[in-house]
Amino acid sequence: MNLTVLKLEVGEGIAWITINRPEALNALNTVFFREMEGVLNQLSGDKSVRVAVITGEGKAFVAGADIAEMAHMSPEEGSRFSQTGQAVFSHIEQMAIPVIAAINGFALGGGMELAMSCDFRIASSKARFGQPEVNLGLIPGYAGTQRLPRLVGLGHALYLLTTAEMIDAQTAFSIGLVQKVVEPEQLKEETLKIVQTIMAKGPQAVSLVKQVTRGGMLTDFESGCNLESDRFGSLFGPGSQGEEGMKAFLEKRKPEWK
Repeated sequence: MNLTVLKLEVGEGIAWITINRPEALNALNTVFFREMEGVLNQLSGDKSVRVAVITGEGKAFVAGADIAEMAHMSPEEGSRFSQTGQAVFSHIEQMAIPVIAAINGFALGGGMELAMSCDFRIASSKARFGQPEVNLGLIPGYAGTQRLPRLVGLGHALYLLTTAEMIDAQTAFSIGLVQKVVEPEQLKEETLKIVQTIMAKGPQAVSLVKQVTRGGMLTDFESGCNLESDRFGSLFGPGSQGEEGMKAFLEKRKPEWK
């Protein structure tokens, strides 16, 4: 696959996806969405990949959508551009593997929406977050109005969405938007440690944790519990991952995941 605004490195079970438009602060455009969808499809077919990490090149994670591309859109074109972004970001959520955002710098507008579509977020202490769309007379278009309140609560979400205030990494951590803040030079190393921790666990169990947890958020409590019980049971039986994990525990050895 020929990539122009993304870089993809795959090795040792990890896919590193880097947004590579530093001259435009990694602004999201049509090419980005086309290439990201292609990368996600490629990774979905690669059973060797256990975890994916999305990050940015230069001083920005993503500083927003490409305003130069959007400026002359009609209402219909604007809606389609929104729907395209929503579909790609939903694909990230639906990936069977965990997808981590390693936020190296500005995560604004579409960049913050991209980060929120990942399963969790590790931020450089220099990262900055915000949804500045109302400054332009716009609203978020890539499900920011839907994901943000689900992550931080309605009050925090509406405050950030209506004031367009930019917050630092520690503030983002304090409201639950990011899960860990590290020094800039430690971002890749700390992200790799987290990735390796996840990869030491049962791969099927990790995938099902993501599936059941995200699925439960979209339904009622009882239906979520039923989904959990069904997937819990699927990990038992001869030759199952659960059998190996429990056997290894009782034998005081590391499990051999298949």
